[in-house]
Amino acid sequence: MSDDSLRQVTLERTELGGYVIRNARGGALVVGTIEGSRFTPVELLLGALAACGAVDLDLITSKRAEPLSLTATAEGHKIRDELGNRLVDLLVTYDVQFPEGDAGDAARAVVPRTIGQIESRLCTVSRTVAVGTPVKTVAV
Repeated sequence: MSDDSLRQVTLERTELGGYVIRNARGGALVVGTIEGSRFTPVELLLGALAACGAVDLDLITSKRAEPLSLTATAEGHKIRDELGNRLVDLLVTYDVQFPEGDAGDAARAVVPRTIGQIESRLCTVSRTVAVGTPVKTVAV
């Protein structure tokens, strides 16, 4: 695969149950266990699902009208069964509001099609989950 297709983050332990995830652009995100206010890995996955689609929805609708508000809620149930620990019943709900008028009407009109495209092809995160891409885990 080409270097253009590679996406990568690194994680560094800061304390027991505490970690920092960094990207190549200098961004940092503190994560960890359910203790304290840090996001857990499961919450990060849910956040990634919400954010991935929200970015697409925002980029497409904003060509017509700037949203007055855009929120997303991602949820799922964590279970343990014969397949191991996992989330089921994943649901991402978008609430986007536009101003009154022709531009707002045009933006509202593309929301259903955009949501369909997010689910079927646009959102890399949800498509990866839906397709079931295997994850290889190694230690060096």
